[in-house]
Amino acid sequence: MSDLPDTTPTPAPLGASSEVGGLRTVMLHRPGPELTRLTPRNNDTLLFDGIPWVARAQEEHDRFADALRERDVEVVYLTGLLTETLAIAEARAHAVGEALAGLDLGDTMRGYLSGFLTDATPEELTRHLTAGIRNDEVRGGFGLVTSLLAPDDFLIEPLPNLLFTRDSSVWVRDRVAITSLAMPARKRETELTELIYARHPRFAGTERIHGSHFEHVEGGDVLLLAPGVIAVGVGERTTPAGAERLARQVFRHELAHTVLAVPIAQERATMHLDTICTLVDVDKMVIYPNVADSLRAYTVTASGSPAADPDLVLDVSAPAPFLEAAAAAMGIDRLHQIETGLDPVTAEREQWDDGNNTLAIAPRVAVGYERNVETNARLEDAGIEVVAISGSELGSGRGGPRCMSCPISRDAPPAA
Repeated sequence: MSDLPDTTPTPAPLGASSEVGGLRTVMLHRPGPELTRLTPRNNDTLLFDGIPWVARAQEEHDRFADALRERDVEVVYLTGLLTETLAIAEARAHAVGEALAGLDLGDTMRGYLSGFLTDATPEELTRHLTAGIRNDEVRGGFGLVTSLLAPDDFLIEPLPNLLFTRDSSVWVRDRVAITSLAMPARKRETELTELIYARHPRFAGTERIHGSHFEHVEGGDVLLLAPGVIAVGVGERTTPAGAERLARQVFRHELAHTVLAVPIAQERATMHLDTICTLVDVDKMVIYPNVADSLRAYTVTASGSPAADPDLVLDVSAPAPFLEAAAAAMGIDRLHQIETGLDPVTAEREQWDDGNNTLAIAPRVAVGYERNVETNARLEDAGIEVVAISGSELGSGRGGPRCMSCPISRDAPPAA
């Protein structure tokens, strides 16, 4: 037996209470074969604005991951965790059952695919579940369904939006909220994410809240403004009922004392709250100026003792300017505003190019796309160090560094 000390690093404690505490561990998804499934005929349905150059997207993503590692952030990959999870028999059976639960396959093809997927290795099954299976790729199960479908129709749809790991789960203190994604093209993402959190040994004992069966809430709409204070955007993806459901859960489990419900325009340019604003310090936020003055928030709190009250009553304030309501909830005098762009036109361009979608890796240190020159300059003028990465191909799905990352471990933030 060796007398040498064990030098294996201990994983950081799971959980996050803010957007800016030191980032310790993050879950990413490296672009893979699922992106090669995008065509001019299906990219809109699969929520991509264009057809990315996959090899270049992978290079850009590798540089993103390297930039995080250079700051001592542990990077774990969704597909790696999924493959390890699928080595567990019960997890495999569950994943196969969910993948084949749709109404489009018919009994003949469903029976064939059940055996095909069950016999696959964990690595092969991960690829089938993420990149999908086309009608012309199967070697059995032939019948009426396969005859009537086009050769390139998908029997199992690909998941190109796995790239945006922020949306399918969000950590709130030491619990993970499994979200409920609004768009049909993304529904299976939360099923795979929940499987990882439920079955992977790394997350053993982790308590989960919300879930894919509840009202729609997406991680890009959830901002942890400060310990105990959560902003939830309500717009194209997250519904009012979803925001209420999440508020009830975080209050009941004493994960927050205040939730700010923030209505946002129901359009693609502002699909999530984090396309409009993100925190870069405990009291500084980069925000799209074209909507900053009109952004409102409803402050939501709970009466009585939430943990013990089976009939939790939510108190909802009249709407107030978002930055003012946020500062009051955070207990600070002012939430400083750093504006996207230089003028209204540049601001609109850089907001579209994810200039607001920064990932804080520590207070006053944030990752952003290099192409947003004016926004990055304003951040640096405000004392924020910008870790600039390329994103010409990564951005084709409408997402920046925050969208592409799910923090699963952060330090507590410093006092404001």
